[in-house]
Amino acid sequence: MTRTQDSFGSPPAAGERWSPRLWGLLFVLAGNMLIDALEVSAMIVAMPAAGKALGLSLTGAQWLITGFAVGFGGLILFGGRLVELLGRRRVYLWALLGFAAASLAGGLTDEPAVLVATRILKGFFAALTAPTGLAIIASEFPAGRSRERAVSVYTLFGGSGFAAGLVLSGLLTAVSWRWTVAFPAPIVLVLFAFAVRLIPRGPAPSAPPPGTPRHFDVPGALALTGALVCLVQGIVSVPAHGWLDARAAGPLTLAVVLGALLVAAERTAPRPLIQGRLLRNRTLLRSMAGAAALNGVNLGLLLILTARLQTGLGWSPPRTALALLPASVPLAVTALLSRKLIARYGTARLITLGALGPVLGAALCLRHPVPERYVTDVLPALLLVGAGFVLAFAALNTQATSRLAAVDRAAAIGLYQSAVQVAAVVVPALAAALAVGRSDDRAAFLLVTAVAVAGLLAGLSGLRDGRARVEKPSRGE
Repeated sequence: MTRTQDSFGSPPAAGERWSPRLWGLLFVLAGNMLIDALEVSAMIVAMPAAGKALGLSLTGAQWLITGFAVGFGGLILFGGRLVELLGRRRVYLWALLGFAAASLAGGLTDEPAVLVATRILKGFFAALTAPTGLAIIASEFPAGRSRERAVSVYTLFGGSGFAAGLVLSGLLTAVSWRWTVAFPAPIVLVLFAFAVRLIPRGPAPSAPPPGTPRHFDVPGALALTGALVCLVQGIVSVPAHGWLDARAAGPLTLAVVLGALLVAAERTAPRPLIQGRLLRNRTLLRSMAGAAALNGVNLGLLLILTARLQTGLGWSPPRTALALLPASVPLAVTALLSRKLIARYGTARLITLGALGPVLGAALCLRHPVPERYVTDVLPALLLVGAGFVLAFAALNTQATSRLAAVDRAAAIGLYQSAVQVAAVVVPALAAALAVGRSDDRAAFLLVTAVAVAGLLAGLSGLRDGRARVEKPSRGE
């Protein structure tokens, strides 16, 4: 193909101005990344109103938050396989349509199960588009300053999405929680209209050897997602029914069975979604543990505080949204400074220092298990968690694949992101189970504090290991 400024398959050389097509492509990719990030936080503020309208307790309403994480974390590895075997363009476009349809269906339904199902589907569709968008940028924008600028815009939109989701959700929920669920539909359809013309075909889908079927590893994907669903259902059923009741023990037992089936499926699959050798990489495992703890603490605290502020103190959704912003605005404001921080201080120190913030923030919440004054009982914890994200989030992403061969990085990133989302499933579910029916949130805050301490220990182990490597060069993982 001839290299022209308007040729989509061949971006302009470094130093040239971007063509209108490249600007349009970045608009589609970054816009969709913004929507994906919005969805993570959109239901936090809307959860109490939606739960009340549908007759759900806190343990039932938490599904509106954890459902998205189930779809994202449980199916992101499977999504990567779909993109590989079916092609970026086809998967991206279908994911946009699916996301819009799920948003509309969720906003119209009166059935809690249908609403939760749409949240799981939206998480899956986001798992298809979010990493694919970054891969498209890497292949379509020329290396150097041009690609770095595109990645910066993409990162900025993603970093701003959580904060924007809180504000928008607060405003829309004041009218109706249904608008919070449905509003992405028309926006995503607009992005789809542009994407049909602008998303490049990319490399040809991976083809197996002649006579060999394409292996999607559907059993592994279903086992992982099913195990997460059963685990959460079992956890949130315990407060109402007890550990020995079939409505709690049954899902928990099934989660264990599905977990065992997942291990068996991955060991025998010709192309497993989870590559065992990656789980032996200490640096990747530490990064997964640290990032999972950071994300779990953040969403666990926000779930507890949202329920307490709106249900306990009678705050309106817009007021609650503004109150929660300090946990997310710092990351959005400093998103473009992360590379400079890493270059100056290194990942290990930033991760360890960042892990201190959530520990202190969660511990402060223990002093006021029933918050009464925002400035003293809530705001300090939110600021400390926000500081933790500013310092550690990008450093954890960088550290995760720092000691892996290039051929393993894509699979490692999927595994890392899956671990982060699994924490967003388990920790809020446990927090809701510990908070429901109690006069204060001490037990839930203790759980969140323990998770934060686990993240700090992971950071400290990385700091010690880094010092050991300096003193005695390692021969590998």
